[in-house]
Amino acid sequence: MSDFYLLDPGTRQLVEGFLFHEAELLDAWRLDDWLALFDEEGRYQVPPTDKPEASHLDTLFIIADDYTRLRERIIRLKDPNCHAEFPPSRTRRLITNIRIDKPDGDVYGVRANFAVYRHRRDGDVRVFTGEYRHKLKFQERVLKRTLKIVERRAILDAHELGAMGAVSFIL
Repeated sequence: MSDFYLLDPGTRQLVEGFLFHEAELLDAWRLDDWLALFDEEGRYQVPPTDKPEASHLDTLFIIADDYTRLRERIIRLKDPNCHAEFPPSRTRRLITNIRIDKPDGDVYGVRANFAVYRHRRDGDVRVFTGEYRHKLKFQERVLKRTLKIVERRAILDAHELGAMGAVSFIL
């Protein structure tokens, strides 16, 4: 974590809007559109609850997907034979306390707190809270600045997942 970094309001607005758009896509189960937000070298990770700072290279992660594995995960989640998520969970994401670190070249480190409310068909509601850590890369397009996800890490606050159940949806 770094000291407070003051950046221009336009960049802050773009980053915040990006995070809110990402949450909206996931809550609407628009997984292909969500995948399009990723750089082709992008990663989606959920580290173990007891080692949130660990590396996926030497620690067993709950999820450690590169772009190819993430695409395959989305194909499985959309399949009606995916019993863990059929019908799909209904989720509502709340994104708060967005902090943007000083950029490293064209990549910004972004942290935000989250609460994901997950509703299942059996009436069970579970709440997953934690911190998102994104690495977002700015890309200059014709007359437009866009962002791509280089890394998205969802760090859960829970000490263990046992009582919360499986994380079969995208956090």
